[in-house]
Amino acid sequence: MGSTLIVAAVVALSSVGQVVSEQNRANQDKAFQQWWGTDFQWKFDELPTTGTVPEHRMPYSGYIYPDTAGGTISALRKYDMAFNGRRYLATGHEQWDTTAFKEPTRPQSSGRGFFARAFRGSPRMATPAWHGHCNGWAAAAIRHAQPQQSVVRNGVTFTPADIKGLLAELYIYNEMNVLAGSETYLDAGTFHTIITNWIGRGAHSIAMESDPGKEKWNYPIYAYASSNGRISDRQVEVKMNIAYAKDTRGEFQESPLNKAQKYFHYYLNLDGEGNIVGGNFYRDSSRIDMLWIPLSPKESGQPGHERGNPHIKVDTILSIWRDSVPEETRKQWLVIDQPEADRVKEIPTGLASLVPLQQFGEAVVEAQAPAPPAEDATAAATTAETTAETAAAEAPASEENAAAEETTEQAAELVPTEA
Repeated sequence: MGSTLIVAAVVALSSVGQVVSEQNRANQDKAFQQWWGTDFQWKFDELPTTGTVPEHRMPYSGYIYPDTAGGTISALRKYDMAFNGRRYLATGHEQWDTTAFKEPTRPQSSGRGFFARAFRGSPRMATPAWHGHCNGWAAAAIRHAQPQQSVVRNGVTFTPADIKGLLAELYIYNEMNVLAGSETYLDAGTFHTIITNWIGRGAHSIAMESDPGKEKWNYPIYAYASSNGRISDRQVEVKMNIAYAKDTRGEFQESPLNKAQKYFHYYLNLDGEGNIVGGNFYRDSSRIDMLWIPLSPKESGQPGHERGNPHIKVDTILSIWRDSVPEETRKQWLVIDQPEADRVKEIPTGLASLVPLQQFGEAVVEAQAPAPPAEDATAAATTAETTAETAAAEAPASEENAAAEETTEQAAELVPTEA
């Protein structure tokens, strides 16, 4: 009898899960309304089970430019040649930046035993191998189409690889909007609603800091597929795979899309109206540290970009990027920003003929209008079907959950498993 009570207590405790705080709920509502001009959806049954960004807005796999390999020095040398009178100012700053933040490494000892370990001296300081520009690349790949052709400025030729390096440098210290995580625990309810609203309804890539812990690895997420089954009227089990672009071993003139996946397994708690109010991850689930959105680049030293390279200019780099990408591609590329009171809000040409204007409210669109957030899962599934070759893999199905298995198989038809 005692064991029965213990099991019952464990089950009751596990069903509570993490609660989505009121502050977190308000933050999600505000951010989505500011960008999209429409409400963030919390009702579970209204959220798409699959989603992907359009093929023409897929983030590219880029180089992380490790600090131990000199960061973006190669691209910055060309920038200095073209714009800084061949004075290696931007390069010099990068040389300092990639060597300034060292950490102790495991000390070496010439002896053995306890006393040798105790008196082997101070540890050696070195730049950690994981330091680099992964967040700069992730931000650039979300905000910009991959450069396609070389551009000449002041007699210096910037190849597509050079331009991607400049973009990574431009965004490495630029501000971001943290949707959830980082300083606070990223609960299952918040994770599910962000993924399904931003990618499922908005068809917009978002970035993740992929692993909790000291090392920070950032990647752009571009698709997901999920299956679900009811545990009770107010609880649902979800299995989800997200697809994201991995980095490359070096910068390519035309980067491949290195696909990678993460598997998540969690339950969600619902209120009486079917809104997600909390949940928790199961032990076999992946965890991530943070979900975030890159913001428009600011000049170094300005609020939001205090640590940026002071010898590069935003307009100069963006001008080079624009000339490297065909106009028709740029018109298709979505770049949205959180509105600012002093920014002129405008809707690009052709938006009114694509979607109802009011669906975007006051959202600032710098390039081309997106597909509007899908009103139901059917619309999201249609989007996923048109770009099936670029989407996430089938979410693993549970043997004991027939409903979830069937949903997963349907998702797999839209989102095929990678080889």
